[in-house]
Amino acid sequence: TEQLGEAPFIVQAEEKQAAEQAAAVAAKGPKLVTKNIVLSDGTYATQTVYSEPKIAAADLDKSPNLRKMIVGGDIFLGTIVASCLTKMCLRAPDLGLGDVKAKSMTVKALLTMCGIVKMAEVTVSAQKSSLADCSERVSLCCRALLDPKAKALLKKTLLSEGKVSFGSFLKHVQDKDGDGDKEESKEEIVAAQADDLIHFRQLRSLTAQGGDLDLDDGSDLARATGYADGGSLLSNELSHVYQLSGFADPVYAEAFVTVHDYDILLEILVINRTPNTLANLTVELSTMGDMKIVERPQSQTIGPLDQMTIRASIKVSSTETGHIFGTIVYEDAATQEKGYVNLNDIHMDIMDYIRPATCTDEVFRSMWAEFEWENKVAISTSIKDLVEFLDHIVTSTNMSCLTPHDRNEKGSFLAANLYAKSVFGEDALVNVSVEKKDDNDGKLAGYIRIRSKTQGIALSLGDRITSVQRGLQPNKKQ
Repeated sequence: TEQLGEAPFIVQAEEKQAAEQAAAVAAKGPKLVTKNIVLSDGTYATQTVYSEPKIAAADLDKSPNLRKMIVGGDIFLGTIVASCLTKMCLRAPDLGLGDVKAKSMTVKALLTMCGIVKMAEVTVSAQKSSLADCSERVSLCCRALLDPKAKALLKKTLLSEGKVSFGSFLKHVQDKDGDGDKEESKEEIVAAQADDLIHFRQLRSLTAQGGDLDLDDGSDLARATGYADGGSLLSNELSHVYQLSGFADPVYAEAFVTVHDYDILLEILVINRTPNTLANLTVELSTMGDMKIVERPQSQTIGPLDQMTIRASIKVSSTETGHIFGTIVYEDAATQEKGYVNLNDIHMDIMDYIRPATCTDEVFRSMWAEFEWENKVAISTSIKDLVEFLDHIVTSTNMSCLTPHDRNEKGSFLAANLYAKSVFGEDALVNVSVEKKDDNDGKLAGYIRIRSKTQGIALSLGDRITSVQRGLQPNKKQ
């Protein structure tokens, strides 16, 4: 308290005006005075004098650094000081201090905390958004000092359990750093030798390509789609197959979609279900969202009951949920009639562009305050366990959880921060605040807030979270 001084911790109008005047005088710099003088030998000379304004001893700010920072509007520091004073007052009777001395300490601490809250209300600073947290924390500290029942309940939490929680957090941080060092120390696996041959299919002659089988096709496709193991390649391919038309249509079509960062490759299988030849068959595609068709399919002629694969290339410029739709136009060679088949939409999932990433808590808070687009999703799920719900959201959104939590502890509230980065370098921030209410049959309630720099990620990620949390109950029955 000696370093902190007496309340209030607010700069008065007179002190502020005097400080501004002193700063203005100091900004002007030294005053330059030039005059002519006569030397002792009778010659003339020019003398230049630099004069600086004298600073009175009363104008020098000799207050301690702690008080300077509190008066300057550091709300975080004020909250920490209030917590420290509360712990000292709670620990004073256990150290053998008398009742009078302990009561005097409590009164000084309460006056100091009131001054800190008043400073937070009046001061205009970058930490103004922390006013509510500061008021709530200081109010809790005041109750712990004034109310005997609250003191009995909170004393163990403030003096012992808080230190244990902070120790477990430091241990988690050290373990996390240790895992990162282990990953860096692992020896890199050699994927290819320096003298291995490199196959360029574009440089090979057409005659050589006629009957040869290119053994690199499978590995190239696996690398392009991001699948490391070839065993699961078929199952992943089937999950990216979209049926575009019905089995009763004259032309059946289905598309295999390959997403590789900025590029989307469509391989459309077209089957002629009629006994006639279809001429000038064209797949006309259109896109919705930040997608642009680079390579449009050419017109083809398909024989009776024949099939053909048509390719199209699409460029993506941002992380947004897009749609690809279109029609198949053809002409019957026998009857000369034109036909049209409307295709089902291809819904491009945002999860194809989201990659889990990590960042520090300071960077997360900075981005959270900076990003302007926010989407708030109400929690509606059949999951009854808090940690299980958090794991489901992390897995479904392909994000990484930045908040450490103990799976063995059972509570009624859980808050966690999730972070991910898109392939385009865009950041996605998610805050999960979920509560298990006893009056709601044990169901979970709360909100999931998504923030990003662009509107597309916030809306698309919100739609994704809404769909996966509502679609959980049928999946668990299977």
